[in-house]
Amino acid sequence: MKFKLDENFGQRTIELFHAAGHDARTVFDEKLSGVPDYQLFEVACAESRCLITLDMDFSDPLRFRPAPSAGIVIIRLPINPSLALLTVMIRQFLRALEAQSPARALWVVEPGRIRVHQHEAD
Repeated sequence: MKFKLDENFGQRTIELFHAAGHDARTVFDEKLSGVPDYQLFEVACAESRCLITLDMDFSDPLRFRPAPSAGIVIIRLPINPSLALLTVMIRQFLRALEAQSPARALWVVEPGRIRVHQHEAD
């Protein structure tokens, strides 16, 4: 699957996606750091990439409709998370991909669970 990782993610996270066989590109690598959220979402949609982010602003389906996209995945970390917890949550997400695609949906990954908000029929 193709992913766009927001600027919050480092090399270790990218390597987890690559090790799982996914095509992951980062906002930083593509010189998109600091662009407005709507622009980042448009780029991800244009590239047919699922957006992976820590930014809860993307959880607003009125601003960022998951339906026309390859999906939006928010990794919702608790306050003061460790790198180890982030790694666990990314692996949790990657395992979930084996059963379901995030395309046209909003996923919120939390420690121990994933909330899936599916596209409603128009």
